[in-house]
Amino acid sequence: MSAAPEKPLNELLSRSMVDIYVGTENTHWILHEKLLCHHSPFFRRIFYAKNNSSKTFGLPDEEDAPFKTFIGWLYSSSLPVPREESDLGLMFDLYLMAEKFQIPNLVADVLQVVREWYKYSDTYPGLRRVQYVYANTEEGSPMRHMLVHAVARMMVIEKGIPAHWDKALRKNGQLAVDIIKAIQDWRLDEEVVPDARDEPEDAEELVDVEAETEKLDAEVEKEIEAGADEADEAEDDSEATVVDSPTNSKREQQAQKEEKKAGKTSSDAKGKANDFTNDFKKFSLAEVPNGLAGADYGTLRA
Repeated sequence: MSAAPEKPLNELLSRSMVDIYVGTENTHWILHEKLLCHHSPFFRRIFYAKNNSSKTFGLPDEEDAPFKTFIGWLYSSSLPVPREESDLGLMFDLYLMAEKFQIPNLVADVLQVVREWYKYSDTYPGLRRVQYVYANTEEGSPMRHMLVHAVARMMVIEKGIPAHWDKALRKNGQLAVDIIKAIQDWRLDEEVVPDARDEPEDAEELVDVEAETEKLDAEVEKEIEAGADEADEAEDDSEATVVDSPTNSKREQQAQKEEKKAGKTSSDAKGKANDFTNDFKKFSLAEVPNGLAGADYGTLRA
């Protein structure tokens, strides 16, 4: 899978061995120094340094599984073939290790495995995978480049952007910029790229006037009907909830008492008036005192 080593394997299996301790459990690996240093400038700097005579080195931050896969590749130049998407997790960890150990052959081999898996499964890298690689690689990383360009293709040919991608791109501006740059790298033929500046008959129709008008009319009618229903409900509620004020009730009762009292007073006054009229009649000109008749009044003279 990888490019042929500069030297045959048998020439790299020297007698000199090194001890490598991996992970928090300090898994012990005894490896051929010449083989390890031939592939990795990282280890070459450690074991071939003039001021370092030690043949022991620890890698506490590395995981056992990817390092074991790395050792398999180191002695066989082959990698396991992933059978499902979850198997790619090991490949991505191995890739990050390959970049750290500065092993171009391993970088190229892991990259090829990942590319083939996505190609033959007819799928695209998921957001979680892209974010993981993106966060642990630098600009110019081959794996980052491959994943970003794959996602850019998905954005171009698929209809719409998945919600989780939309949210991620809004938060990670650099990732969005890299996707745009990936599309620009393709130098697409101008004739196949829609031009929004063209007339509708030549470009995409941005506004469907008839459909938009019908949509807005329907929304207005719906709002009007909803408003009418709310008004009817409010009127029904107001009638059902009207309650006489206790104060008004007392006032009505007081008014009734005053009306009764006023009616009685009016009757008394009327009775007294009638009595007064009767008494006055006694003193009218029709009744002359001392038995005198009307003709006996005499004549008034000056």
